[in-house]
Amino acid sequence: MFASDINENSEDTTDFEAAIMAKRQMIVQEGNNESDTGQEKKKQLDMFSEDMFAENYSSPNSVQKISSRAQENPNLTDNWDDAEGYYRVRIGEVLDTRYTVYGYTGQGVFSNVVRARDMARGNQDVAVKIIRNNEVMHRTGLKELEMLRRLNDADPDDKFHCLRLFRHFFHKQHLCLVFEPLSMNLREVLKKYGKDVGLHIKAVRSYSQQLFFALKLLKRCNILHADIKPDNILVSFVHIIFHCLCGCVYCSPVLEYLCKTYTLATFGLILGLGYDFGIDMWSVGCTLYELYTGKIMFPGKSNNQMLKFCMDLKGKFPNRLIRKGIFRDQHFDANCNFLYHEVDKVTEREKVVVMTNINQTRDLSSELIGRQRLPEDQVKKVGQLKDLLEKTLMLDPAKRISINHALAHPFIHDKI
Repeated sequence: MFASDINENSEDTTDFEAAIMAKRQMIVQEGNNESDTGQEKKKQLDMFSEDMFAENYSSPNSVQKISSRAQENPNLTDNWDDAEGYYRVRIGEVLDTRYTVYGYTGQGVFSNVVRARDMARGNQDVAVKIIRNNEVMHRTGLKELEMLRRLNDADPDDKFHCLRLFRHFFHKQHLCLVFEPLSMNLREVLKKYGKDVGLHIKAVRSYSQQLFFALKLLKRCNILHADIKPDNILVSFVHIIFHCLCGCVYCSPVLEYLCKTYTLATFGLILGLGYDFGIDMWSVGCTLYELYTGKIMFPGKSNNQMLKFCMDLKGKFPNRLIRKGIFRDQHFDANCNFLYHEVDKVTEREKVVVMTNINQTRDLSSELIGRQRLPEDQVKKVGQLKDLLEKTLMLDPAKRISINHALAHPFIHDKI
């Protein structure tokens, strides 16, 4: 969901979805009626016509042929998709009569992504994201499409490091989004260049600045990403690009998925404090920590363990914040004492330990410096990073550093 103007934007989204669903139903209905009538069908209004995306969108006739083929052989659709609705990609296959698939990038919760060459653009490399074929994922994909359009329209000069959407089409009932070529994500960069040790402070500073610029655009467009992590940040030479807006808190099924993204989930989400832009700021802080140290900041395996790890660093949460959480009873008693769920070492059964006091056992400075012997200028820079992280990880979302202040922070502003 968007952070504000919820009613207005919800109506816009409903209209957007309704038009798409009406179009899909119209296509299927035309296919069903084709054998019963020889009359020429009237041309239907296409909300994704060339005046919107200016490229050759798959016409209703091409999709109608797919529907007819599926009628002739009901089992054919099963050959296109696997049991979970992912499209079965074939190397050499041509999508939308122009994209020749030559590689497979990977598979996520919402889609799989292929590398292709655009024959209509001189074999330009592109990435095609193929949304899973079920109603929930389709709706999520439509919302991602709408948000990408908002972001791209708000950044015509491509200065804010958000992924560029070229166009979209439908292929065998899958919504497909065509992007600029996708490179490694930051998780892969860490594994390749900074496994267990992290990246150089200069690289972290550069990536930090670009992250905050992307965050600025998201906020300008009233969008909460809500799933910022190294996996969703792509690297192109020295630049980074936000992607995977399917993780946005724009659709209701995402909350369950979000709460399973334990490593970056804010304690506010776990407690049920609601959504605000502080969520993304928290996640950026966790991401920057991981970029520099090579280690996950809060490696919890459950929501309860995540809260414990967070308090090990930040101390006990203020009672006033705990009482606001709609899920507080799952983790705190009536006196706001933490109910820690752990496995008994003897019985190997889970037990609940009431913790009235929680001492801070982690020191951020020690974790950032570690055993490194750094020159004085880098020690200063790491100290600035520590200060920035502390400001992004304030427990009270209202007290977290603003995006503009983050961009003006000495860690970002002062070059090394």
